[in-house]
Amino acid sequence: MTLSTLEPLPASALEGRTEEVARRLLGCTLVSRLGGAVTAGIIVETEAYGSDDPACHAFRGPTARNAAMFMAAGTLYVYRIYGVHCCANVVTGPAGVGEAVLIRALEPVQGQDAMHSRRGVEEDRMLCSGPGKLCAALGIDVAANGSDLFSGPVTLLEAPAALQEVRVGPRIGVTKAADRHWRFCVAGSCYVSRK
Repeated sequence: MTLSTLEPLPASALEGRTEEVARRLLGCTLVSRLGGAVTAGIIVETEAYGSDDPACHAFRGPTARNAAMFMAAGTLYVYRIYGVHCCANVVTGPAGVGEAVLIRALEPVQGQDAMHSRRGVEEDRMLCSGPGKLCAALGIDVAANGSDLFSGPVTLLEAPAALQEVRVGPRIGVTKAADRHWRFCVAGSCYVSRK
């Protein structure tokens, strides 16, 4: 697969309920043109966070930190967790409604040399097997927060084919609304963050 053969993800793919979009993003390719390298990976794991979800950053309304979540669908929301790692999210709701899909894991497909250098690991399987890891591998940090996923330095490309099987389960590290099965991953992928 080469990136030039894939079409940009249409805005219509981000419409609908956030958990539906989270499932739909599986198989799409996340591309970064940050840090002097083109790096990319196929999305193999996501988590949905809706506006009525107490585990969602936007649940209590807009703040300086979560302002990008209230922008139009197709905005990149990047935040820092534990003061160290960045996490990348695709905003899905209409402007004014705080909803997003956390990208949890990627299968690296381009720019692995740059990813290895940034991450300091040898195995491809370990490059993007978690939200903080994939941001480090792709050079995504809070400077990209609020950028447009259709025209910015980080973009989304359509999935080349429909997925055979998707696994669904509870989100990781969530204590509020932990019963919601809003974590989606490609069945059988060795690149997911956790089995």
